[in-house]
Amino acid sequence: MKQQLAKKRWLRLIPIVFITYSLAYLDRANYGFGAAAGLAEDLHITPGISSLLGSLFFLGYFFFQIPGAHYAENKSAKKLIFWSLILWGGLATATGMVSHVGFLFVIRFALGVVESAVMPAMLVFLSHWFTKAERSRANTFLILGNPATVLWMSIVSGYLLESFGWRWMFILEGFPAVIWAFLWWKLVNDEPKDAGWLSKKEKTDLHEALQKEQEGIKPVKGYKEAFKNRTVILLSIQYALWSIGVYGFVMWLPSIIKAAPNMSIVKTGWLASVPYVLAVVLMLTVSYLSDKFLKRSAFVWPFLLVGALAFYGSYLVGTSNFWLSFTLLVIAGGTMYAPYGPFFAIIPEILPRNVAGGAMALINSMGALGSFAGSYIVGFLNGSTGGFGASYIFMAGSLFLAAILTIVATKKPREVQSVKPVETTA
Repeated sequence: MKQQLAKKRWLRLIPIVFITYSLAYLDRANYGFGAAAGLAEDLHITPGISSLLGSLFFLGYFFFQIPGAHYAENKSAKKLIFWSLILWGGLATATGMVSHVGFLFVIRFALGVVESAVMPAMLVFLSHWFTKAERSRANTFLILGNPATVLWMSIVSGYLLESFGWRWMFILEGFPAVIWAFLWWKLVNDEPKDAGWLSKKEKTDLHEALQKEQEGIKPVKGYKEAFKNRTVILLSIQYALWSIGVYGFVMWLPSIIKAAPNMSIVKTGWLASVPYVLAVVLMLTVSYLSDKFLKRSAFVWPFLLVGALAFYGSYLVGTSNFWLSFTLLVIAGGTMYAPYGPFFAIIPEILPRNVAGGAMALINSMGALGSFAGSYIVGFLNGSTGGFGASYIFMAGSLFLAAILTIVATKKPREVQSVKPVETTA
């Protein structure tokens, strides 16, 4: 019965969660392709302004993480994500209609504000539906929407740009989020108790399993106390550094590849998708092993360290061998994505439900600042130096520090650590 219940939840919820976050990621990451294929030229945007526009999303993304998590935990993640889908789809479509760079500033910032609540709300939503022994994999399927989207987006965007131009690329890739909002509203429930597709016994079994996990965690009165937690503080800094590498890579990889000799926009799209194939494989493998052994830190820092070394290796190779440098970038991209599932499983295991969502939102908001810094500084370094070596060193250093901080943050025993995992597949 428990296995049947687990299967029902995975088949019902995970595809929905995956598609929803995929659409969010599509509408934030396709700017890099637009910038590489005529947007900057048509709107007379300088390299410095282009870097700021690419990163401005993350400044807006910073502001409403914690309010979004609070609303999702205390009101409704379902309602919050419904309206977010409609608004970000509309803003993404509007990107293809701008005629002045000033409007683009407003749209990029507003897009970040609208999407800021989605990640913490989704993490809260999953924590209501999946137990500790499942959570790393559930988180991974959520965040898998990130590399999987960039994988197909890189290819599709290349063809859309070649056939229709950057304006229609934004319009055609923004509109599906609006349609999906109504399917999301129809298909999901905030809590298992509201799900008509579960029997009364199935609802009870899942509720008891989730409540039993909470019994082993030390109570925390509110966000103020949670935000002072040593692990939360260190992981916030760690995630900011990690995000510098990830979004410096995501936003500017198309431009890096496009700068190679005899490189068309379609070929750029195909090559830009390769790191995300490795990312998908590694994310699924790492999350499975993390849940199997219930080890989190051990499945985070080694991959960040490998990513740092790969960026440094690409710096050493330089422009002397494009394919070797590209292979190292593929490794860097794949290993940066690998640890997301176990990383976001850490906080719900050390903090109670009333503050875990807010703590994850704080960490994610610091990641937004890192994403802003990464996408802006990498673009600035590329433009000011006329090459990519300086940005490789910058991303390598950020990932190396993130790996070290992961070890430090999880080294000492945590007083609020649950004493024993709940062994259940309910």
